Amino acid sequence: MIRMLNKDIVIVGGGIAGLTAAIFAARAGKRTVLIEKQERLGGRGMTNKKNGTYFNLGGHALYQGDAYETFREIGLRLQGGQPSIDAYGIWKDKLQVMPTGLGSLIKTPLLTWRGKMEFAGWLTKFGKLETHTYDKMSLREWVETHVQDPMVRHMFYSLLRTASYVMAPDLQAAGPVLRQFISALRGVLYIDRGWGSIVEEMREVASKLGVHIMTKSKVVSIEHREGRVAHVLCEDATTIEAANVIVTAPPAVLHQLVPHAEATAIQIWKEQAIEVTGACLDVVLRRLPQPKHQFVYGLDQPIFLSNQSRAAMMNEDHAQVVSLIKYQGTEKDPKKDLLDLERALDLIQPGWRNELIDKQYLPKIPVCYDFAHVKRQAEPGPAVPEITGLYVAGDWATHGELLVDAATASAKRAVQHILTHEGMERVQRDIHRIII
Repeated sequence: MIRMLNKDIVIVGGGIAGLTAAIFAARAGKRTVLIEKQERLGGRGMTNKKNGTYFNLGGHALYQGDAYETFREIGLRLQGGQPSIDAYGIWKDKLQVMPTGLGSLIKTPLLTWRGKMEFAGWLTKFGKLETHTYDKMSLREWVETHVQDPMVRHMFYSLLRTASYVMAPDLQAAGPVLRQFISALRGVLYIDRGWGSIVEEMREVASKLGVHIMTKSKVVSIEHREGRVAHVLCEDATTIEAANVIVTAPPAVLHQLVPHAEATAIQIWKEQAIEVTGACLDVVLRRLPQPKHQFVYGLDQPIFLSNQSRAAMMNEDHAQVVSLIKYQGTEKDPKKDLLDLERALDLIQPGWRNELIDKQYLPKIPVCYDFAHVKRQAEPGPAVPEITGLYVAGDWATHGELLVDAATASAKRAVQHILTHEGMERVQRDIHRIII
């Protein structure tokens, strides 16, 4: 049965970006529909509850950036806590204290006295750093040019990799990564019951604002005529007429949805996109064999460990939920990646297998579908220039933001562009009437 709907704005994709766009569109008084192909909303923000444990889809932490401010603006509770920053580093198969404050900087055997002075100097510089100066410079070039001590360099590569979840220093634009790291220095929030609780709160806000949410509904085409959006067609033959469509799907999927996309900027956005993935292992332990080792950076290997339970409620029986991630480059080997993660856990929490209750292994979870890198030809969106009324949002539609900050910032950009464009059209119509 064919169903016809008429809306002001159609949003394709029900992840963080789609929900953000829906909320801001509805707040502006727009008749909004959000379409999600899966049964549940959230995308990579989903949380799966299993045997009393809340498993995120990979490691998640909320920095005090655009997403945090956006979530606060729309009234989310964001229940959780800030973890301790006491950290260790893996160097040559040994755990050593990482400098995260004055006390640990003095104690760490990883740095010489000269290295400690340089590291301390950088911690004071970051607050005044003009990061936009380095937006066109690779992270590798920034580190090798500005950091003198070899071990301080290792530390910065590890810290900046962890802040951005990306292991591509030769491609990453330094400015955005440095801004993300500065946000992390202001504090990190772990969320009770995982990021699914954020998604559920956003769904409630969107519903109260009147957003029409369609789940288990797959968009198959975004039709356009004479350079304007016409309607959205779903797999079940539902057709939604709208003047504006915001797509939060990855660039490759967007390319499939839009007829003749090869003649638009979408082609460039697809070709320049570099997807980032990670291998993630979560383990649920009755107790930690080594209670001090809850926050660990890999200095000579691309691994990071964090015990989310030290700040957030992740298990109903108060078990410890420890998350590890191996940042992946171009080569991915699920068996080797799991072995590397388990070996790191053997070093950090020896005897963990005797305390194991449950685990989750995600061999290749998407971190982002593109990021701010030096090979980009153009920043994606918010508008598709060749098709009036077609917009993009998502972590890949970044204008310098990273991860979830890119998702929320791009969603708001798209909605604001729609409102601005409509305002300009009204002014032009009014001028035309006056002239006539």
